[in-house]
Amino acid sequence: MSPWKFALLTALAANLVGPALAQQGLNDLQIAHSAYTADVIDIDYAKIALSKSQNEEVKKFAELMIRDHSAVNEAAGALLTKLNVKPIDNAFRQALVADATAKKAELNALSGVAFDRAYAANELAYHKAVNSVVEGWIPTIQTPELKAFLTQAEVTFKVHEEHAGHMVDSLK
Repeated sequence: MSPWKFALLTALAANLVGPALAQQGLNDLQIAHSAYTADVIDIDYAKIALSKSQNEEVKKFAELMIRDHSAVNEAAGALLTKLNVKPIDNAFRQALVADATAKKAELNALSGVAFDRAYAANELAYHKAVNSVVEGWIPTIQTPELKAFLTQAEVTFKVHEEHAGHMVDSLK
């Protein structure tokens, strides 16, 4: 197996196992906070890509991530305001932040094609993991507006996953 494929599979496994175990038993307000945080993390990854990459495809993808995830978080904030509720912190959200801190340090240490490939692999693995978690959350959500919101957001996140997959393939 090539080092590139091994890195992709390792990133995917790390991103899927931790969140899948940590997401169990969250209430709606914990889910809302975790989803918001997941978007912020992807925006942070995209900002790193914009500052480090020279690849136009990578930069366009990063700009898309900033635009789409910022829009989702704006809409999420508006929904929370409408429902007059505040998100609740939880261990899953904290684990996301800790994992992202390590991943950001890893990405910041890279440059050139190595950075582009690592960013693309991370985006693919991250979106697969987020999509899996969101898919698991949706049936458990009690608040109809939040359930509808995340169902709609999941459509966007799946498009991101597909786009990240194409980016990974193009950078081989």
